[in-house]
Formats: sequence, structure tokens, C-alpha cells
Amino acid sequence: SAFSSVAHICRDINYGWMIRNIHANGASVFFICLYMHIGRGIYYGSFMFKETWNIGIILLLLVMATAFVGYV
Repeated sequence: SAFSSVAHICRDINYGWMIRNIHANGASVFFICLYMHIGRGIYYGSFMFKETWNIGIILLLLVMATAFVGYV
């Protein structure tokens, strides 16, 4: 099962616990960067370029869907 695989990596693999934590924190930092990028776009008025903004929103939704599927 998935839980036993994660437990094996964290307990039995050298620095497995660190790899797991780096992976989890890296994913969180990635989303923080995404939200900061969107905030910058709102601040500078980049949403006025509709095509670019819509592509960015579609990419955001795809990344969120990928993260959800990877979490579930």
C-alpha cells in the first residue's frame, strides 16, 4: 500500500525522511510562487491582456488538479 511504501522510505532508506520533507516543502513553495506570480499580475494590471491571463489561469487550474490527484 501507499502508506507502507512511505513508511519504508522514511524509516529504512538513508535520508528518506529528508527527501520526503524536501519534496513536500518544495511543492508548497511552488504554490507560494504561483500565488505570488498571480498577485504580481494583478498588481501590475497584467489581466488586461486577456489571452495571456486566461492561459495562465488554465495552467493554474491544471497544476491544482495535478496536485489534487497526486494528493488523493
